[in-house]
Amino acid sequence: MTEIRHMPEAPTQVQSLASGTTIDAHRHDDHQVVYAARGVLAVTTDKGSWVAPATRAIWVPAGTVHAHQAPGDLELRLLGLPATVNPLRLNEPSVLAVGPLLRELIRAYTDPPHDDTPERRRLRAVLLDQLRASPQQALHLPTPEDPRLRALCEILSADPADNRTLAALGTRVGASDRTLARLFKADLGMTFPQWRTQLRLYRALALLAENTPVTTVAHACGWASTSAFIDVFRRAFGHTPGTHFDP
Repeated sequence: MTEIRHMPEAPTQVQSLASGTTIDAHRHDDHQVVYAARGVLAVTTDKGSWVAPATRAIWVPAGTVHAHQAPGDLELRLLGLPATVNPLRLNEPSVLAVGPLLRELIRAYTDPPHDDTPERRRLRAVLLDQLRASPQQALHLPTPEDPRLRALCEILSADPADNRTLAALGTRVGASDRTLARLFKADLGMTFPQWRTQLRLYRALALLAENTPVTTVAHACGWASTSAFIDVFRRAFGHTPGTHFDP
C-alpha cells in the first residue's frame, strides 16, 4: 500500500459498490465498523485480509491503513466512532458476529438523517452495547513474513483447489514440511490445514457473491464433494451456502 489517503473522520453512511470495485488504501483518525448489508466485503491491511458476509462485520481501529474490495455487488454500511470510543477494546482489525438485532441497529443508525436527536443518541447507546457483546470470528488471512511461507501462500491463493501436501509444496519453495509447519504456527498463528480452510472459505465467499453455483464453488475451492463444502461452510457461518444471501 504505497498511496495512502488520510481521511480524518470515519464517515457514518450507506455506500453501494459495484462488483469488482475497490476503495484504495486510506486511514482514519476514528475507529470504524464496516458491514456488508448485502454482498461480501474484503478489507486488506499490510497484516492480512479480513472477509465478511452479511452475518459478520469488520472492526477497523483508528489509524489502520486499509483498503476495501467488493467481490460482488455490495451495500456497505459504515459506522464511524471517535478514537476515544472503543466498545470492543480492540487495537487490531477483527471480524465480529452480527446477529439479527445488531444488524437492524446498524441499518437504522447508518440510514439518514444523521441529526443529533435524543432518539438517535439512545439508538447509538444500544448499538454500542451490542457491539460490546459481539463475539469475534476467525475469518482472517494473515500475511506471512517469511519469504518461503509467502511463496507457498501465493501458490495456493492462485489455486485454492491445489491439494498438494505440505511436503510436496515444500519442494517448490525450498523448505521441509516440518519447517513450514513450524512457520505457519509461529508466523501466522495457525496450522497449515487451518490456513488452507480459511483461504478456501475466503475464496468461496467471493465466488458466491458473484452468483457462482454452489457445486462449482465447491470444486473450484478444493473440496472433494459439494456435501463436504456445505458441511464446512455451515460450521463456519451457521447456514448453508445455498441460503447465504437470503434476506
